[in-house]
Amino acid sequence: MKPRAYVETTVVSYVTARPSRDVVVAAHQQVTRDWWKSCRDRFEVVASELVVQEASAGDEEAARDRLTVLETLSLLEASPEALALAGQLLDSGAIPRAAADDAFHLAIAALNGVDYLVTWNCRHLANATLRAQIEAAIRAAGYEPPIICTPEELLETDSNVD
Repeated sequence: MKPRAYVETTVVSYVTARPSRDVVVAAHQQVTRDWWKSCRDRFEVVASELVVQEASAGDEEAARDRLTVLETLSLLEASPEALALAGQLLDSGAIPRAAADDAFHLAIAALNGVDYLVTWNCRHLANATLRAQIEAAIRAAGYEPPIICTPEELLETDSNVD
């Protein structure tokens, strides 16, 4: 069975966006596209209705492109239990209240036993200084936290390189 990877909205946005003039963002976009091309071979890629909702916002053409990508993915349920866990993440201070949707992404992934939460949100999610607090809050609620990472961290490696 393949490990499951929940893609947060930033990943879908980077897959479909026009190349950025910012060299760092452009590099992240390319890494994301490279990962996206091969990820289905190695992962069961999933999202949620929250990702669909977020991807629907903004420029109409860009939103249509993001939604087209999401049509190919299974969507995880945003249950009342996920909403409660998101509240616990906010109450614990692991995720700031201003980033409630980020807490909800984490909660949906944790409640559904997802192995990886894949994101470019390094402010509130893929942030090493917050990781221990996020994981502790999820475990305190009785769930196993997903590994929060960027697409770059999940790129397939060449095992022939020393």
